[in-house]
Amino acid sequence: MKTRFILTTLLLALLTTLNAAELKPAALFSDQMVLQRDKAVPIWGWADPGEQITVEFGGQKKTTTAGADGKWMVKLDPLRTSAEPRELRIAAANHQSPVTVHDVLVGEVWLGSGQSNMAMSVNRAKDFEQEQAAAKLPLIRMFKESSGAVATPQEKCNGTWQVCSPETIGTFSATLYFFGRELHRELKVPVGLINSSVGGTPIESWVAGEAQAQSPELKVFHAEEAKADASLDKAKKKANYEKALALWKERFAKAKKAGQSPPRKPRDPQEARSRKGGAGGLFNGKIAPLIPYALRGAVWYQGEANSRPGKGALYQYQLPLLVSDWRARWGEEFPFAWVQLPNFKREGEDWLLVREAMLKTLRLPHTGMAITVDIGDPDNIHPKNKQEVGRRLSLWALGEVYDKKVASTSGPLPAGHKINGSEVAITFQHADGGLVVNSGGAMVTPREEWPSVWPEGGFGTIRGFAVAGADKQWHRAAAKIVGNTVVVTSPEVKQPAAVRYAWETNPDCNLYNRAGLPASPFRTDDWPVPAESAKTK
Repeated sequence: MKTRFILTTLLLALLTTLNAAELKPAALFSDQMVLQRDKAVPIWGWADPGEQITVEFGGQKKTTTAGADGKWMVKLDPLRTSAEPRELRIAAANHQSPVTVHDVLVGEVWLGSGQSNMAMSVNRAKDFEQEQAAAKLPLIRMFKESSGAVATPQEKCNGTWQVCSPETIGTFSATLYFFGRELHRELKVPVGLINSSVGGTPIESWVAGEAQAQSPELKVFHAEEAKADASLDKAKKKANYEKALALWKERFAKAKKAGQSPPRKPRDPQEARSRKGGAGGLFNGKIAPLIPYALRGAVWYQGEANSRPGKGALYQYQLPLLVSDWRARWGEEFPFAWVQLPNFKREGEDWLLVREAMLKTLRLPHTGMAITVDIGDPDNIHPKNKQEVGRRLSLWALGEVYDKKVASTSGPLPAGHKINGSEVAITFQHADGGLVVNSGGAMVTPREEWPSVWPEGGFGTIRGFAVAGADKQWHRAAAKIVGNTVVVTSPEVKQPAAVRYAWETNPDCNLYNRAGLPASPFRTDDWPVPAESAKTK
C-alpha cells in the first residue's frame, strides 16, 4: 500500500513536470547580458499560468505570479554598477530546475536602431584590422535582435549577447560599438548595446502602425501605404522581377566579356517587402519585444530610405513621432539622439528635407544629433568613418546625459537671424570655444575684413552661405564671424529675404566650432525646394 502511494505520488509529480510550460525568460535575459544601473530593472518571461516565480540577483529576491497567458514580470530595485560577473537566478514552483543566467554585469545600456548605416558592422568600417586588435574589451557587450518584420506586435524577441573581443567585434554594429566604446572609456563602467536595425528600411516600418494612423500629418500617408500593400499583385511582381533578372544575367555576361562595368542587379521586390514589413512591421517584430528592458537611452541612424522622391517632406513628422511613441511605450522620456544625413551626391530635394527634419526634431527635450556633413562619402551611401560618428554621438551623451565636461556636445546650430539692410546676421548655439573656419584641417578665425565670396576666397574664407531676395534667386554670400554670429551679404542681393547654409546634398562648407564639430546645414526660409532652387549662382 505504501509502495503504491509512493509510485502514485512520483507519477503525479512526473506528469506535472511534463505538462508544465517551459520556464523561459525573455531572450534579453541570457548569459553575458548587461543590466541598467541606477533605475528599476524589469525582468520577465513565461511559465505556467498562475505559477509562482522567484527572481534573485545582487542580494535581491522578488516574487510574482504568472498571468493567465503565462507571462510574468518582476522589477528589481535600482542596481549599483558591477563589473564583476554575477548570476541571475529564476525559479518556478512547478519546475524542479531553476534557470540561471551567467556572467551578468550592471552598467549603462543603450538601444541602437535604424537602417544599413546602423546595421553596418565593424568589419566594413575603416581600419578594421587595427580595431580588431584593440577590441579586447570584455565589459562591452552587444545583443543583436534577429527577428523579422511582422504584422502584429510581438512579445518575444530573438538574439544573443556577445562579449566584445577580437573574435566577435567584426559583426558588431560599427556606429553603436564606437559610441559605446567612448562611453566605456570615459565612464569606466560596463556598457550593454542592443542592436535592432535592418538595412534598406524606411522610418514608417519602425513606428507603431496605430501611432501613424492617429497622427494628423501621417494618417493619410499611412492609409495609402496600407491600401497599396493590400492591393499588391505578388504574382505580377514576381514575374516582372524574373524577367528583369534574366535580362540582367545577359547584360552581365556581355559586360564581363567586354571588360566593362557590370549593370546593377535588380532587387527582389518580395525580399524587400519582407524586410520592411510595411508600416509598423519592424516596430512589431524588433522593437515591441524589447519593451520595457531598462535603458539609459537610444541612438538612431536612418533616413536614407526616406530621401527618395516624394517622401522627404514627411520626415519632419515621422522622426518626432518615433521618438515620442517609443518613449511613451517605455514609460519614460529617455535620452534620444540620431545621426544627421551626411554629405552625399543625391539628386533632388528629399535628402535635404530629411536632413532638415532631423535638425527640427531637436525641439524635443533630451535629444541630440551628430552632424556628419563633413565625414560622409559623396560616392558611397555607406561611409566608412563610423569611428567619428560614434565619437560625436558620445560627446552629446557624455555632456548632456552624464554631465561630463566635454569640449562641445554638438556642432553649431542656428538660433535665430536678423536682417539689417543688406546684411543678415545669424546667431548660433553650441559655438563652443568660438566659431571658426576649417581650412584644410586647421581651425582658424577669419580675418576682420570681409573675405572674398566663396569659392574664390583663399585661406580663412567662410564657404557654404547663400542669400536670396524676394525673387528667390540664390547667390553665394560673403560671410564674417562676429562672436557667436555670422554676418552674410552679397552684392547681388541689396534686400535679402533669406539665408541658406550648406544647402546641397554634397555641400562645400566649412563653419565649425573650436571643438572641431561642423555646423548643421540649415535655411531661414520655408520656400519650396525643387532641385534647381537648391543651387546657388
